[in-house]
Amino acid sequence: MSAQEKKQVVIDALAEKISKANGVYLVGFEKMSVAETIDFRRKLKAKNIEYVVAKNTLIRRAFDQVGGEQTIIPKQDYFGQSGLIFGYDDAVAPAKIIKESFDKLERPVLKAALIENQYFNGSQIKEVAALPSRAELVAAILGSLNAPISGIVGAINATIRDLVSVIDEATKKNNAA
Repeated sequence: MSAQEKKQVVIDALAEKISKANGVYLVGFEKMSVAETIDFRRKLKAKNIEYVVAKNTLIRRAFDQVGGEQTIIPKQDYFGQSGLIFGYDDAVAPAKIIKESFDKLERPVLKAALIENQYFNGSQIKEVAALPSRAELVAAILGSLNAPISGIVGAINATIRDLVSVIDEATKKNNAA
């Protein structure tokens, strides 16, 4: 297999991951020690998040191959040593792990992120990490849908309780008389 064919295999694999992911993060991992890198990868793996290191040109070609909205990462974001983090189930979970690690060690550095085809630059990590996860959004929506129903059930129960109380008082009066 020639070098060009090997590169194309890497590009195809990255393009497939990009197209499947809800969130794609381009990070710079310069100055991370081996222990820090291993710890970072373990945190990602615990949340079922994939982390791949590749050359910037191959990453850019993979984005170009996917095409569409997902090619909007500007060329100036491809610098230094880069890795891609793929969030499949929860697009925001990687941002929380990246921010937690950055707050503690000041690395890795977020260069860019695509969440649901929306571009975020590296300085927006706090805003991205503050976004609610899909599960949190679903819970909030279900909670707000459930609130009126709970209110109706509570009102019906209160009416029944009051009715039972009135009947009980009437029975006590009749027994006393």
